[in-house]
Amino acid sequence: MNDYTKELDIACEKFRKILEDQLARVEAMKAQGDFVDYSSLDKIIIGVCGGDGIGPIISKEAERVLEFMLDDLVKAGRVEFRTIDGLTIENRIACNKAIPDDVMAELKACHIILKGPTTTPQKGSGMPNIESANVAMRKALDLFANVRPVKVPEEGINWVIFRENTEGGYAVGSSGFNVTEDLAVDFTVTTKQGSDRIARLAYDYARKNNMGRVSLVTKANVIKTTDGNFLEDCHKVAQLYPEIVTDEWYADIMTAKLVDKKRRRDFKVLLLPNLYGDIISDEAAEFQGGVGTAGCANIGKKYAMFEAIHGSAPRMVNEGRAEYADPCSMLRACVMLLSHIGLQDRADKLERALDICSFEEKKLVITGRPGNATCKEFGEYVMQTLASLD
Repeated sequence: MNDYTKELDIACEKFRKILEDQLARVEAMKAQGDFVDYSSLDKIIIGVCGGDGIGPIISKEAERVLEFMLDDLVKAGRVEFRTIDGLTIENRIACNKAIPDDVMAELKACHIILKGPTTTPQKGSGMPNIESANVAMRKALDLFANVRPVKVPEEGINWVIFRENTEGGYAVGSSGFNVTEDLAVDFTVTTKQGSDRIARLAYDYARKNNMGRVSLVTKANVIKTTDGNFLEDCHKVAQLYPEIVTDEWYADIMTAKLVDKKRRRDFKVLLLPNLYGDIISDEAAEFQGGVGTAGCANIGKKYAMFEAIHGSAPRMVNEGRAEYADPCSMLRACVMLLSHIGLQDRADKLERALDICSFEEKKLVITGRPGNATCKEFGEYVMQTLASLD
C-alpha cells in the first residue's frame, strides 16, 4: 500500500484553512445587526451591473423601465442609478478574480444592485478556475437569501422558493482539491446561524403573505450531518410560527411532485439548502415559461441584489441574436426590487403590466429569435402598458 503521509498532511492543512475561514464567518454572522431601513435613507443608490453575454442588454432594458417608474424619485434626489462596468468574463480573467477589487468597491458603495447574468468558467473550458461572480458577490455582501417566486394562476401554482444562498455545496465551491491523482474532494457547509436566518425569513414571509405552508426540502436521509442540521434548525424556527403547516420532502421526490398536477397546488413556500434550491427553482421556473421569465432577489441585512436566474447565453451572442433576448427575468427581478425598498404599490403595478404583456394581451411575442420582438421593443411595450395603468 502506498504511503500517503505527505498528501494527507497537505490535505489536512488545506482543510484546516477552510474550517478557519468558515468559523470566522460564523463569528461575523453572530455580530450582525438588523436589516437596513430603506425609509430612513436620504437616497437609495441602485447600482446597475450588466455582466456579460446578454446581460448588458437585458439589464439595460430593466434599468430603462425602472427609471421610467422612478422618475419622480430620481428628480427629487431620493433615488440614484449608477452604472458599474467591469464584471465581464474578459475583465475577471484579466484580474484572475471572480470580482475585481475596483468593481467590488463600487458594489459596496450601493444599497441595491441590479445585476445581469455573468459567465462562470467550468473545468475543461480553457479558462482560469475563477469562482462564480454570483457566488462571490453573495458571500462578500452576505446575501444569504435567494428568493424566487413562480406563479402560473391557471395551473394553481403560486410558489415562493427560499434558497439558502451562502452555504451548502457552494460555500467553498472553488476550494476543493485533488488529494492524489485518484482522489478529489469538495465540501458542503452548514451553520446554525445560516440555517436560522434563512428559515426566519421564509417563515416570516409565509406569515405576512398568508401562505400557510412551508415545505422543507433536503436529502437528510443521506446527507445526514449538514442536511440533518439544516432540517433541525428549520424545525426550531417553525415552532415560532404555530399557525403555519410545516412538511418535509426529499429533494429528488420534490422534483417529481412539482410535475404532479394535483399535489403541486398544495405547495406555497419552499425552504431549501443552496444546491437543491438552485436546481428545484430552475425546474419550477419552467412552469412559468422557462428560466428566461424568472427573476430572483438576493437578500442580506445590509445589501440586496436582484437578477435573472438564468445564465449569460453566450450562444445567443455568438449567433447574433442578443438583441432578441427576453428581459422578463430582469423585469420580474425589478418587481422584487421595488417591493424590497418599500415601494409596494409600484411593484404591484409592474407585476400587473408584466402579466398583461406576457399572459393576457401578448401583443408582442419574444422568442429570442429574429422575426419576433426585440428586447428593446418588449421594454417599450411594458412601459406603454404601465402608462395605461395610471
